[in-house]
Amino acid sequence: MGKHFKYLFFSFIILNVQTYLSPLISIKQISPDLLLIWIVYIALKEGQFTGIIWGFVIGLMFDLSGGLFIGLAAMTKTIAGFLAGYFHGENKAPLTLGSYRFVLIILLVSLVHSVIYFVLFTRGSDIGFWKAIFQYGVATSFYTSAVSLLPMFIFGRKYLT
Repeated sequence: MGKHFKYLFFSFIILNVQTYLSPLISIKQISPDLLLIWIVYIALKEGQFTGIIWGFVIGLMFDLSGGLFIGLAAMTKTIAGFLAGYFHGENKAPLTLGSYRFVLIILLVSLVHSVIYFVLFTRGSDIGFWKAIFQYGVATSFYTSAVSLLPMFIFGRKYLT
C-alpha cells in the first residue's frame, strides 16, 4: 500500500509541473505529456491492471484540474496504461526503463493516446481531422518521446550500474 501513496504523491507533483511549468517549454503550443511518461513508468513496473487504474486516476485528476473536457484525459490515459501494460515483464522492468525500449514504448503509447485525444478534443472546432492528427497528435508524441530520454538515462544509470 505504501507504493500507491508514493504514486499518488508523485502524480500530484507531476500534475502540477504539467499544468504550470509545461507551457514554459512548449513549442508552438505543443508541450510534452509528462503524465503519460509517469503512467507508462507505472505500467511497466507494476503491470497492465495497475497501469489502467493509475491511468484513469491520473487522467481524471488532470481533467478536474483543467476542466475543459471532463473524461477525455481519463479515457485516453486509461488506454495508455492498458497499452503500456503489454510491455510489462516481471523481471525486465529495470532493463526496459533504462534502455531505448522505454522511449519506443513511450512513442507508441503516446501516438495512440495523442491521436485519440486530439481527434476528440478538436471535434467541432476549425481544426480539421488530419491537422489534429499530424500537427498536434504526432508532434506531441515525438516531443514526449524526446523528453522521456531524460528518465531513460536516469534509470539506466540507476539500474544498470
